Amino acid sequence: MKVAVLGSGNGGSAVAYDFASAGNDVFMFDFEKFPDQIEAISKQGGIHASGDLEGFQEVEYAGHDIQKVVEHADIIFAVGPAYSTKPFGEVCASYLESGQIVIVCPSSCGGSVVFKKAASLDIEDENIVVAETSTLPYAVRINEPGKINVFLKLRGGLYLSTLPSNNTAKVVEMISDVYNAMKPADNILQTTLQNGNPIIHPAVSLLNVGEIERERALYFYEEGVTPAVGRLIKAVDNERIKIGKKLGFRVIPDPELGMMQGYMQEANYEEGYAEAEGFKGILAQDQLDYRYFNEDVGYGLIFFAELGKQVGVDTPVMDSIIEIVSVLMEKDYRNEKKRTMETLGLGKYTTKELKKILS
Repeated sequence: MKVAVLGSGNGGSAVAYDFASAGNDVFMFDFEKFPDQIEAISKQGGIHASGDLEGFQEVEYAGHDIQKVVEHADIIFAVGPAYSTKPFGEVCASYLESGQIVIVCPSSCGGSVVFKKAASLDIEDENIVVAETSTLPYAVRINEPGKINVFLKLRGGLYLSTLPSNNTAKVVEMISDVYNAMKPADNILQTTLQNGNPIIHPAVSLLNVGEIERERALYFYEEGVTPAVGRLIKAVDNERIKIGKKLGFRVIPDPELGMMQGYMQEANYEEGYAEAEGFKGILAQDQLDYRYFNEDVGYGLIFFAELGKQVGVDTPVMDSIIEIVSVLMEKDYRNEKKRTMETLGLGKYTTKELKKILS
């Protein structure tokens, strides 16, 4: 297959390496304002990997020519933070072809809807199948341009849904040679809610804000998650689980999911993160102005809390974190509405109507 990967960051590089290693022809794109990684990959003809993925894999093309990357691709992966999904949809809109499959990886709260809107596709359009995953299938960091270290390729706890969901099984089967742990989700609200980043990252960052602001080296999970921090994560998680229950599906508690994925060895909040083999060696951010607040609060917790209101679930702990982090960052995350059910065009529907629209 021809596999197009939009994004050359940590996740995009890991996706490209993995699909190349499975014998696919991989073409990579990134915007000109992100030159370092894409140019290094182009110069060396592929990607070096260490850790859970090991070796060197050739990439057919890595550069800034979106037409060359997208045309005639069987699968297109849009891989990056929440704010990357709209630009990716816009830049490739003119080159999408009937029968192609687009996978937004990860969802980051309704990423499939964002991509469709950006690419001028109707939400019910099935000529181009747009899907989203619950999370990135790797814990990965770029060591230096052209080289990645994969701390972990997830062993399970991965979910995918198409929009609408009737094509989900087909897409899961198409990528099963690379992601044999990927499971079908009920719909895109399940992939959205099963993303653990908004549950973990803001809570840990908030309760370690002094260490981060002093730019002291801190292992995010090993040192950052004490029993008290774990209790805050649990309280946020409980609210997320209640929202899922109201929508008719089970959201797997984060420590249980962490064990399925291979990160954690104990399914508890107090010690499970700090003692997790899969989280060892991951350093905290060195500044507050980072995606753990800007993305995981500004897009994630805001989305979860607003969805809770829509379906009748109170989220006082999420709301408290949103308010405190907004003060710390001097940003009005709630009124910015980077991503909500309203901005996706889904804010007017009842719980019953949502299930019907997304199925």
